[in-house]
Amino acid sequence: MAQVRYTRLDNRRPSSNYCSTVTVVVFVALCLVGIWMMTSSYVGPAQNVDEVSLDNKDGIKKQMTPPAEEGNVQNSEEAAGETPNEEKKGDGDASFPEVDESSSKQDDQEEKKEEKTKEESTSSGDESSSKQEDQEEKKEENTKEEPTSSGDESASKQGDQEEKKDEKTKEESTSSGDESSTKQEEQEERKDETASSGETKSETEGGENKNDDSKSENGFDGNDLGEKKDLKDHPDEENPESKSENGFDGSDLGEKEDLKDHPDEENPDSNDKQTKPETEDNESGENQKKTTADESEKKSSDDDTEAKGDKETKTGNEGAETKTEKESTETIVEQEKSIPKNGTSGDLSPPGAQLELLNETTAQNGSFTTQATESKNEKEAQKGSGDQVDFKWTLCNTTAGPDYIPCLDNVQAIKSLKTTKHYEHRERHCPDTPSTCLVPLPEGYKRPIEWPKSREKIWYTNVPHTKLAEYKGHQNWVKVTGEFLTFPGGGTQFKHGALHYIDFIQESVPDISWGKRSRVVLDVGCGVASFGGFLFDRDVTTMSLAPKDEHEAQVQFALERGIPAISAVMGTTRLPFPGRVFDIVHCARCRVPWHIEGGKLLLELNRVLRPGGFFVWSATPVYQKKTEDVEIWEAMTELTKKMCWELISINKDKINGVGVATYKKPTSNECYKSRSEQQPPICADSDDPNASWKVPLEACMHTAPEDTTQRGSQWPEQWPARLEKPPFWLSSSQTGVYGKAAPDDFSADYEHWKRVVTKSYLNGLGINWASVRNVMDMKAVYGGFAAALRDLKVWVMNVVPIDSPDTLAIIYERGLFGIYHDWCESFSTYPRSYDLVHADHLLSKLKQRCNLTAVIAEVDRVLRPEGKLIVRDDAKTVQEVEAMVKAMKWEVHMTYSKGKEGLLSVQKSIWRPEDVQTLTYAIAA
Repeated sequence: MAQVRYTRLDNRRPSSNYCSTVTVVVFVALCLVGIWMMTSSYVGPAQNVDEVSLDNKDGIKKQMTPPAEEGNVQNSEEAAGETPNEEKKGDGDASFPEVDESSSKQDDQEEKKEEKTKEESTSSGDESSSKQEDQEEKKEENTKEEPTSSGDESASKQGDQEEKKDEKTKEESTSSGDESSTKQEEQEERKDETASSGETKSETEGGENKNDDSKSENGFDGNDLGEKKDLKDHPDEENPESKSENGFDGSDLGEKEDLKDHPDEENPDSNDKQTKPETEDNESGENQKKTTADESEKKSSDDDTEAKGDKETKTGNEGAETKTEKESTETIVEQEKSIPKNGTSGDLSPPGAQLELLNETTAQNGSFTTQATESKNEKEAQKGSGDQVDFKWTLCNTTAGPDYIPCLDNVQAIKSLKTTKHYEHRERHCPDTPSTCLVPLPEGYKRPIEWPKSREKIWYTNVPHTKLAEYKGHQNWVKVTGEFLTFPGGGTQFKHGALHYIDFIQESVPDISWGKRSRVVLDVGCGVASFGGFLFDRDVTTMSLAPKDEHEAQVQFALERGIPAISAVMGTTRLPFPGRVFDIVHCARCRVPWHIEGGKLLLELNRVLRPGGFFVWSATPVYQKKTEDVEIWEAMTELTKKMCWELISINKDKINGVGVATYKKPTSNECYKSRSEQQPPICADSDDPNASWKVPLEACMHTAPEDTTQRGSQWPEQWPARLEKPPFWLSSSQTGVYGKAAPDDFSADYEHWKRVVTKSYLNGLGINWASVRNVMDMKAVYGGFAAALRDLKVWVMNVVPIDSPDTLAIIYERGLFGIYHDWCESFSTYPRSYDLVHADHLLSKLKQRCNLTAVIAEVDRVLRPEGKLIVRDDAKTVQEVEAMVKAMKWEVHMTYSKGKEGLLSVQKSIWRPEDVQTLTYAIAA
């Protein structure tokens, strides 16, 4: 066999109308009249037929056969059959010349027009021809193309010549486009194709397609077919509905492997025509051959009618099959383009202590479900997920209106307070039943200006308050400039710019070393938080706090500008932070009476300040000589000495005209022990410095840790090394949150979130991260999510729920910041504070003790319009949340489930309900 395109690999004759008719007629004629032909010595016609076949072989090839390609060979083999002439009109290959075919038949008829046997065999019709052909096919298969014996030497010779002629004709019919007509013929073709796949299979089993220049019907080259070849081995692993309703294919989760690397994730149905001839097993081919041979003897001529119907059905379906092949192949290509290489199966992590982060490996053995199956199941679940519960949202009617903070605007609770001298009215007073209504938007609300431009100006309509501009306009806090609120200076103590003030502090105390030794700062009485806003330029992150008081919306200004801040006050309870976590505490004319009541408030700063950390105090008592200022300075000097704080520096900034005093907290207990008077007293051993959620303030000091393995006994690694390295005080004997040794748990969590953020969040959730600035992680654990976002221009409020493992100190140790909170209550921030809220396996646990509807209402409150929510939780909880946010007209960017786990990415809309709910406890008389 010289060429695959012209010769069948098993040397068997294909079934075609032209070939079979000539073969049967000539064979019968030769068998019955062979002696007469020898007697009359009339061999011309037979020789002439052979000569015509040989002479015209090349010409017929050129006319009949286009440049043979893999797909063309395949189609011609499938189309070949013994369809009667009247049934195949118009169905044949357009390249086959009908004139030559009819001329050849006419020559055959003239050669045998005197033969009575020919007329009889012709009149017998297709029934006789079909039966004899079946017998002949079987006989040829058993004898392997041996010459047919007719009992006569001349007839045998003539049979040999006819065999050669048939071999030539077979080459021609291989490239023809005739359709198959009977079931027996279709099975014969499958048998032939199976037998012919022996050589082809040896090429494709190695994962290569050696016909590099071949093209399939869909325009794919050999490499494309080679990639699909392995997919045939796993026919149960694919569904053509490989995308969810929102177009997300799951690849951006980092959990879908490359199709080319994992051959178990494809459906053979959509590409059956294209792959079958190249990938059939020899074993199944042999079984088919036996079955076909047995069945061919039992076929009757009645199959002609059925064959005609089959042919017509096949012809009608070919277009649809080709279209399906093309669509399916295009889907695969699109998936391969979007799927990250070496995706892991564990990015959608299981909850709680069951999580084994280090065991997340690439699936290679097909043991994981496919994206198609997951997407199909999820789409079915989505159909009813939005209708499971009929959520009807209402609009909150309160005195605070668009600025409503439930736990700070509880008018009823504030009125019932016995005293307010310790700022009790600025502290948290949450309603007994959390509200489930939605906070209205201010009129004319606009999409916030993006960072860093937002640091300089914000939309007036978003925070329509002017009192602060009126109070502090001369100090360059904030000004009204047309439709914007602008921030030209920064604060009372740095009217001529915050950066100069920041650099002046470091010049006064070089050990501060912004962005290296000093990374996490607490700014008390922050105003509009310009100090923290410009510390970002020094690679420092600042937790700014100020009360919701007569300086209207100062924290709201800060958050709208893209600067971290919370509404809080130093009153009767501890700040919601662990002990010994801030590198620096700053107060620029913060109006806090540090020295009163035994220095209770300054001692609270001592609790949260790291041993060796600095207290930077920039206030009028430092540099002014007014009577009140002098008295405060003397009181502060006495108090700080008793607390063993060392006054490192006191300098005056000539440009801003302010003085700055810097104190350092001791790193040992020597000074505490040597005091002549134990005032302020040392806290009891039972007093936990990390306990801070609604814990009353006490005027006592916590001692410095003496054990070198304890947190606070030494300074953390310099930034940014501290971000990635497990804290030195995490011991291998400690068990981490996820069940590993604590240092390994820490590292595993970080690697996990780097992978999730890189492979999923940054590209796969439909989020424009350029518009994201303020981020909240509702359940932070080690802060791995925030750490993974380090290279983006965002900051993350890491929240550690009060009923979760207390890991907040670890978050601070690595140079990040966060806060304790109970999510059954409202968060201490203004509405529309955050661009993105992240909840990882929080809500399923939370709904066991809280009203989940109230929690989602709170998420809506803190999110800006067009803000994003990412929920990772069990599938049932994800469906509940999806139903709730859909009722708020939120846009679902992606919803995904794998087993019992689910992931949801949604975007808040600007929609507000029409029905109003009045909250009587939040209405001022």
